[in-house]
Amino acid sequence: MSKAFASQADLDDKKTTFEQLGPHCWAYTAEGDPNSGVIIGEKFIMVSDATATPAMARDLIQHIRTVSDKPIKYVLLTHYHAVRVLGASAYVAEGATEVIASRGTYELIVERGAQDMQSEMERFPRLFRGADSVPGLTWPTLVIGDGKPGRQGSLEVDLGGVKVSIWHPGPGHTRGDTIAWVEEEKVLFSGDLVEYEAGVYTGDAQLEEWPATLEALRALGAEAIVPGRGEAMKGKDDVNKALDYTKRWVTTLFQAGKEAAAAGMDLKAAMAHTRKSMDPVFGHVFIYEHCLPFDVSRAYDEAQGIKNPRIWTAERDQEMWNALQA
Repeated sequence: MSKAFASQADLDDKKTTFEQLGPHCWAYTAEGDPNSGVIIGEKFIMVSDATATPAMARDLIQHIRTVSDKPIKYVLLTHYHAVRVLGASAYVAEGATEVIASRGTYELIVERGAQDMQSEMERFPRLFRGADSVPGLTWPTLVIGDGKPGRQGSLEVDLGGVKVSIWHPGPGHTRGDTIAWVEEEKVLFSGDLVEYEAGVYTGDAQLEEWPATLEALRALGAEAIVPGRGEAMKGKDDVNKALDYTKRWVTTLFQAGKEAAAAGMDLKAAMAHTRKSMDPVFGHVFIYEHCLPFDVSRAYDEAQGIKNPRIWTAERDQEMWNALQA
């Protein structure tokens, strides 16, 4: 029996939680749906990951307004995926003047943002309710770094009483991943570089480099983390659980892809081979069946030397799904 495409059958609303992690840091989570982070200073507020639509962003704004009336001046795009960025326009009325992204993220928007927007809207109908309010692609007003990983290209933003460091720590979920780090409170906003007890989408990933990027994040010594999906993690032990979970997913997946490619398997056989190692460990988590065929496709490609991920279009999505999930 063919499985419903991606998340088209996932139509039940999730309970959202707005949780304080430090004096200035908050997590907005929703039972495995994409998370956002909020940093509230004495002068300004920053939102990390803007949500999928202006309508969804307004729900987050309502939560923020229960604790602060300061302008939401900064919006950080941790990467380019539509489900993270297309709600950005809603923050303009709340004082937003800067949309921040890395050089890699900007280049990916130029290269494939339009295709990704169409693709993700069809994959996630529940998250894109109110999509008619999206004015188009979200473009950064402030591009940081030169595309190379490391803090030499970092930006420091003073929100008043709290400083936020923003940089590209290395490729992983995409080649442009960007983090926000509140060092004084040891809170990390990782975007989809880190997940916990949810599917790790790797369809546009740099799988070989991702584990080293995770170790660079571990070296920060975070005591709380807002992952891209899953609950906010508090305490170093739980932060490490999230890092370990993501690393295990990435390494298990890529190893299976390399084995499949070396054995000359076709993509459908690679999917069956990957399930042997992935299903027993991760098969129970949220959006597993959505992520796995995209993940296997990317792991198989990268194992064959395709370093720049092929662009997902709505048409390619359906062709792949029909081949692997029928």
